[in-house]
Amino acid sequence: MHELIARQFRLDGKVALVTGGSKGLGKAMARALAAAGADLVITARHRETLERTAEEIRSETGRKVSVIVADLSRRDESKRLAAEATERAGRVDILINNAGTNVPQPIHEITDETWDEIVELNLSSAMALSRALAPQMMERRWGRIVHVSSIMGFVSAPGRDVYSATKSALLGLTRAMAIDLGPYGITVNCIAPGPFLTDLPMSLLSKEQQEQFARRTALGRWGRPDELMGTVLLLASEAGAYITGTAIVVDGGWLAK
Repeated sequence: MHELIARQFRLDGKVALVTGGSKGLGKAMARALAAAGADLVITARHRETLERTAEEIRSETGRKVSVIVADLSRRDESKRLAAEATERAGRVDILINNAGTNVPQPIHEITDETWDEIVELNLSSAMALSRALAPQMMERRWGRIVHVSSIMGFVSAPGRDVYSATKSALLGLTRAMAIDLGPYGITVNCIAPGPFLTDLPMSLLSKEQQEQFARRTALGRWGRPDELMGTVLLLASEAGAYITGTAIVVDGGWLAK
């Protein structure tokens, strides 16, 4: 029985594209997918960090890891990424839409430039990549698409207007896509992380705010990026074949309080 269960989480023969895959949660999810047997295409804006992460994952897992530099705040870059990833790897079976950013601005100070850039990166790139890559999954009648939302898609905080808008929209996109693609054996889900120790929140929050977030969780601490590995493997593998159109919150009990 244990061998059967273990096989449910294997991804041998699959190819996964992970956006924002060079560090933080994206890197942790990419490592998990490769450890389960998938070959990877990882993308981010900075080649040096991408190459370093790719070499680490190759050394750890022995899997093929391709890197593509792309700025997904530009629509033409999303289109290029989808085409180049398919050309490089031959196919994309698993799409992890993780790229995102946050520039806190209260509603009366939001600039058009900030709004447009964050909406494109956090939301529209997920649509564009899914639109481009879903047809090949539909042909094979198998695919996994995972959007990375946030607890800020359910609640919010001062100055998080743009960020919360995009992360909430990903929840709706997930439900609609799951309905569209379910007949083709493709599942579409969201992961909604809470406070994880990555560069983005650490750069935006003061020490006092970081401590407040930790106290707000039921576990009394921030999450480690590797604590997201199990969730992404569940949603990307046969183990989660009957899970679609939903969001899994991974927040240490933050929303519970």
